[in-house]
Order: sequence, then C-alpha cells, then structure tokens
Amino acid sequence: MATVVIVGAGPTGLTLACGLARQGVPVRVLDRAEEHPTGSRGKALNPRSLEILADLGLAESLAAHGRTHLPFRKYYEGSFVNDTDPFADAVPTPDAPYESGLTLPQWRVEGLLREKLAEYGVEVELGTELAGFEQDEDGVTALLGDGGRIRADYLVACDGGRSTVRKQLGIPFEGNGDPESAMVCGDVEVEGLEPDRWHQWFGPTGAFMLCPFPGEPRWQLQATPELDADGTPLPPSLESFRRLAERYTGRTDLRLSNATWLSTWRINVRMVDRYRVGRVLLAGDCAHVHPIAGGLGMNTGIQDAWNLGWKLGHVARGLAGPDLLDSYQEERLPVAAWTLGISNAGMAAVAEGTRTPGVGVEAGRVGDVTGLSIGYRDGSLADDLLDGPLRAGDRAPDAPCTAADGTPVRLFEAFAGDDFTLLGFGAGALPALSGLPAHVRPLAVDAGPDGLADGGGHARRAYGVTGDALVLVRPDNHVALTVAAGPAAGDTVRAYLASL
Repeated sequence: MATVVIVGAGPTGLTLACGLARQGVPVRVLDRAEEHPTGSRGKALNPRSLEILADLGLAESLAAHGRTHLPFRKYYEGSFVNDTDPFADAVPTPDAPYESGLTLPQWRVEGLLREKLAEYGVEVELGTELAGFEQDEDGVTALLGDGGRIRADYLVACDGGRSTVRKQLGIPFEGNGDPESAMVCGDVEVEGLEPDRWHQWFGPTGAFMLCPFPGEPRWQLQATPELDADGTPLPPSLESFRRLAERYTGRTDLRLSNATWLSTWRINVRMVDRYRVGRVLLAGDCAHVHPIAGGLGMNTGIQDAWNLGWKLGHVARGLAGPDLLDSYQEERLPVAAWTLGISNAGMAAVAEGTRTPGVGVEAGRVGDVTGLSIGYRDGSLADDLLDGPLRAGDRAPDAPCTAADGTPVRLFEAFAGDDFTLLGFGAGALPALSGLPAHVRPLAVDAGPDGLADGGGHARRAYGVTGDALVLVRPDNHVALTVAAGPAAGDTVRAYLASL
C-alpha cells in the first residue's frame, strides 16, 4: 500500500491524516514547531466542516467545546447600539443537520483531530522541519532539516502561506497584498464583560473586538492597531491592547491580562494555479490565502483535505488509478477562486460596515459562508443521467429515515466512512444493489422491508427522486452518479466505478 507524508499539522493536515489513517493508509505528519499551537486563530467551523468532522466521529466532542448562536453586541464610538444573532432564524432541516457554524478556538479543533489521529496509531512529529524534497516516477523523498530522509509514495503540503513545498515546486502564488492594512490580534483574559456576547466596538478610526470562547478564560482580541508618531502600526502587546480598549470602549473598568498569541494580520489575496505536480500535492493555506471575512480560511482547508483524502486513499489502496488525483485540482481550484472573491468582497463590505452604527462584521456575509452549496457539477467525476434538481457533483443531502427494526437512521450516519454508497430508491433499484465491489455499500430506500423506510418522504425530496432510481454517493458525500433504475442501471454504476 502506498505511503503518504503530510507537511504541516494544522486543521488541513490533520483532517487529511485522519481520513487517510482511517482507510489504513500509512501516513506520517511532520511539523517544524516544537510544541502544538495554543493560539485561537481561526475561531469558527461552518456547517459543511461540521458535517465532515462528524463523519470522522468528532460531532459530540466539538459540540461539547463549542457554541452556536453567539450573539454580537455592537457599540459605536463607545455607546451601545444593538445585540444581533446573524443565525437567529436558522434551524436544522432534514437535509442539513447543522443550522449554523460553531464558535471555538482553532487550537481546540486541532487537539480533537490529534486525539482522533492517535486512535489510528499516528502521532504528529513535532520539531521535524522539511528542508526540501526530491521526487521521481516511483515516489518522493522528504529531506529533513536534521539530515534525515523519509521515502514515501506521495507528499502533501499543508504548510501554510509561506509553504516551503510550494516555493521549491516553483508554483507562483499569484494575487496581491496590502502591507499597510493590518489588524492586531491576540488572546487575552478579560474582566468586566459578559462572556455571552461577541463584543464589537466600531468608530470612524477603526474597530476593537473581543470574542469569548465557551469554558475558556481567554478571549480573542482583534483591533485596528495603534500608530506611532510616523503613522507606522505598533506591534501587538498587552500594553497596546489596554490602550486600544480604553480608546474604543471609553471604559476604564475593563481589565485585560495574560496576553498570548500576539499576531499581526495583513490582507493577502493569493492562490496557486495548480494543486498537483507529480506526486506532490498542495492543500489549505499553501494553495490559497484570503481576507478573514466570512471565516472561510480554516473551513476551506478542511474541505480541501476532505476532497483529497478519499481520492488519495483510493489510489493508495489500489481502488483507483493515479489519474483520479487530477480531479482534486479540477474540483478545488475553482472553489479557491470563489473563496478569494467572496472573502475579498466581504472584507470591503466589513470596512464600510464598521463605519455605520449597528452594522459591523455582519456586512461580510455577502454570499453563502455555510459551505453547503459548494459542489462540482462541472467536474469530470460528475455523471448525471436523471437531470433532476439535485445534480451529480452536488453535496449529498442528509435525511431522516427508519431502519427495518424501527430504529431512526439518518443518511449521514449510513454514509460515514471511506466507501461509496449506492442509494437505491424503490423496488426497481434492488437488482443493481447486488454484485457491487467491496468498497461500495448498497442502501435501499423505500425498496422493501430490509432497507430504510422514507416515511416522511424527506430522502426523496432531498434527492429529487420520484420514481425508482440510483444515486451513487462519493466517500466525501458528494453525488457521483444519478441514473434511473432499469435493466442496465447496475452496469452503468459498475462502469462508472471502473472508470476511476
């Protein structure tokens, strides 16, 4: 079986490692840091990322540490304006179980992913720096900073915006940045504020925001930086944070202490023009960086990893040919371009919104930030023969059903794992559910006493199926193929799988 080296142990690298390790693929995760990060950094998982991490078995632990429906408390020039909840009207639906995102610090997400990875016997190799690599037709050799060498079949770069791998490949990181536009960030302990709101102060000269985390003493601080006499932004520090707090809030009773993860963020809008060079692939921030509006950074990386994970795993396990990896770039490169566009527009809207009392960061929601509408209809893996409202390439929706013994079962529960799922709607689909390859699970819906009952009709409505039909769902829960049930339907499914 092929082996994989992953460079970088952030959410992207860890999600990919979990997906590969669960498939039994030998994987090593390298990170040059001596210790695991403790900064809050990205602080929200969107609904699509929650679906992905739930598939990995993390739903309950994430819910225990995160919070949905965190209200925004907005002030303008020190005065209270309003409390709002951008997702106040959002509720779970039969086809989408997560009504909103989840607020929690990135270090917590990474910790839970590392725990899951450890269940598969894989630990992050800290203090292990990639100095370079060499690749040939048969594999990749990772060259380590201490002189060591690791031979693998594939190498995946998840090493961030300053990626060593991307630079060695010579892949341009095209786009633009604004070195003068900056935001200071940090984690601080706060006394004097209710920890049930994200407090946001705005004014003509900028913004100052403090976001709490459930059960954590530290809050995330984001602010327009102080300027020195020459107009140069001052670096983040506890002393500067305290001065900014008094300036924007007009209060002297707020007490900030124990500042950690001091950081300066500048606008960069850049992406690569390819995700694969031979046996080396890119994912996450090393392939695309963009403004923070919409909170898409960590989420886009996780979703890169989810798309790549099943494909690389199937190639490593001999279930598909290496050309399948080309579809990773084909499907995710347009998503990166879309992400840069929507986050850039959102950042411009936020900049305008902060100058308007009562608006603020909510202005950044200029499009779908849930991730649920992202699909691959135009990709080469999408084969649609039904021409219904749900098309091949779309995210496969959830639906509540009932098992033969009366137990409630959701489709997402049945999909969980690393295999394809062949949904057979109606008795006419039953013949096609037999004789399938071992990596395809058959699942009959409303097709007899031994399958799932769709008593509420939620599955048929979600998939736009009225008669007897087959829907092949990929391991990443996107629709691969739709076809009407019939004598040749099973052959159509097997031919699709063989084409991989």
